[in-house]
Amino acid sequence: MSLTDDELDRYARQLVLPQFGGLGQQRLKAARVAVIGAGGIGSAVIPALAGAGIGHLTIVDGERVELSNLHRQPLYQTAEVGMGKALLASNHVRARNPHVGVATVSERVAPANAADLLGGHELVIDGTDNFATRLLVADTCLSLGIPLLSAAAAQYHGQVGLWRGRPCYRCFVGDAFDADDCDNCAELGVIGALTASVGAFAALLAINGLAGIGDDPARTLHLFDGAALEWRRIRIPADPECRSCGNMRGDGVD
Repeated sequence: MSLTDDELDRYARQLVLPQFGGLGQQRLKAARVAVIGAGGIGSAVIPALAGAGIGHLTIVDGERVELSNLHRQPLYQTAEVGMGKALLASNHVRARNPHVGVATVSERVAPANAADLLGGHELVIDGTDNFATRLLVADTCLSLGIPLLSAAAAQYHGQVGLWRGRPCYRCFVGDAFDADDCDNCAELGVIGALTASVGAFAALLAINGLAGIGDDPARTLHLFDGAALEWRRIRIPADPECRSCGNMRGDGVD
């Protein structure tokens, strides 16, 4: 997949990286990524992926901008309160980089539409703020064989993990969080700069993975303490009783 003269100029600072180069840029251009949630995490992920030159982004969010969103969602302006997030985020991508194709899905992921929305992507990035949606997305990605990059932030704490096959996201959180009424940042609070930090880290992990840079980060959870300003990482073991991936063999997808 060749790059145009405009793309060569636009991505010049990436192309000169010895680990990245033209091959890495071509891999990004060929990639299709779905971003679930255009809130605090998505406000960092979406511009970063668009700027890096991901070939196609599908942005899924059924919510509208609220005034309380603005301290942590810089994709939106005060005058846009009440407007749909998915459409605004898609417009931002088009204005930022005309080489990125974008699909707008102004509805919530649900059991009836999850497979159709997520199918056909090389990577799904979930930045939603409730466990019911997160687990639905995780289970759907597992069934479709699509890697899931899950990012979350609340109060002063953030987490980012890439899940591919076994262990899966449900091995990490279990089955206790399937209800819609689990805590989210509206109840717990969150620092706006924290969502930006976690979202930017998630975007970098996605870009590296799609471009083929570094070791496979799957099965490792990255934890950020925003009060202490410290990152740490832990390996997540497979749960032999996991209802989603427990029937798989080994640590990968059969």
